[in-house]
Amino acid sequence: MTSVTAPTGVGSSRAPVVGLAAQLALLALLGSTLGLTATGLIAGAAYGLVLCGLLGAGLDRAGLTTIGPANAVTLARALLVGAVTAMVVTSFAQPVSTPVLVVIAGVALALDGVDGQVARRTGNTTALGARFDMEVDAFLILVLSVYAGDRFGWWWVAIGAFRYVFVAAALFAPWLNAALPPRFSRKVVAALQGIVLALVTADLLPTFLTMVALTVALGSLTWSFGRDSLWLYKASRIRAAARERWSGAAPALVH
Repeated sequence: MTSVTAPTGVGSSRAPVVGLAAQLALLALLGSTLGLTATGLIAGAAYGLVLCGLLGAGLDRAGLTTIGPANAVTLARALLVGAVTAMVVTSFAQPVSTPVLVVIAGVALALDGVDGQVARRTGNTTALGARFDMEVDAFLILVLSVYAGDRFGWWWVAIGAFRYVFVAAALFAPWLNAALPPRFSRKVVAALQGIVLALVTADLLPTFLTMVALTVALGSLTWSFGRDSLWLYKASRIRAAARERWSGAAPALVH
């Protein structure tokens, strides 16, 4: 849903640049205080560059002259995800501060939904904002699943990879791009992934319970994507059958 009025906020030509500068400043702060590796800092900087580049392109395509307050909240969350990315990549080579990682990731997860509330209350709901929010959430889950995979088995990366596999599959099966009906259960499953991965990152559970929690998270996600894929397939067959009926009836209508 797109508002009829242009959002108010930071200029679109400046927002991606300001965002990239803020990302680099945050990485520099974490690098100097936590001793992040060069690889981790490069990963975080590359993420910030791609993020702000795509945001700028999205603003141009949407014809928006300002980023708006809701997208500003999402951008702030996205910068935290860049910090998480740098720390996770660093963790492959050396230990990182678990409390700091948990706090940064936890704030990014906790702010999910705040941008949506801000958009609705200010009348700045846009398709770009919804996509921006979704992509930030998806990438955070992917990064946290990589962190979990490095410690408990790489198959858990499937939790974060599911969404990207779905997008890739849609390139070969375009019917997967059709709109889905809103379902509360889908939101519950998505929230569960963040909660479980936050607990795993914080290392608050015994190994057995950690494995159980990851299994529940991955199982619920598999069920949710499977159900949606089946619904989309059935809907595509119904549309195809309807087109065939109408194409067959068209000559008769001419007479």
